[in-house]
Amino acid sequence: MIAIRFAKIVSLGAIALYMALVVYNNVADYWTNFAFVQAVLDIDQISPRSTIRWRAVTSPLLHHAAFALIILMEFAVMVLTAAGALAMARALNAGAQKFARAKGLAIVGLALGFLLYEGGFVAVAGEWFGMWQSASRAAGSSAFQILMTMLGLLIFISLKDEEIA
Repeated sequence: MIAIRFAKIVSLGAIALYMALVVYNNVADYWTNFAFVQAVLDIDQISPRSTIRWRAVTSPLLHHAAFALIILMEFAVMVLTAAGALAMARALNAGAQKFARAKGLAIVGLALGFLLYEGGFVAVAGEWFGMWQSASRAAGSSAFQILMTMLGLLIFISLKDEEIA
């Protein structure tokens, strides 16, 4: 059904737009967003009695490297999801097999986005660096919302499409 294909394409386009805004904001407001990354890696916002303080990364060079890696991954997700939406749009009226092949970049982009938010923000920042312990730095719930959106869309896009009559 063409409406389902269209829904997949515009949903993916919305993710690409979101990621474009995230990348833009991280570059345009670098120092504000960098301060967040720095605080998480420094583990300076959690209880002084916490036993995970030894995990802190206090090197400014490593802070910049980590933030650059985050921005690069966000950029890759943006490009892959935008390219995936375009490929799917081009195959909108094609047969089911051709439309399924057009989903490849979208699937890779959404999987990379899921990895960034689940692996990077929830697991590494949240659990390893204790971001969840800081009320002022608790971005875990926001990351969870984004990763669930990406996971839901990944499942939706991966569903088999019917032939268009």
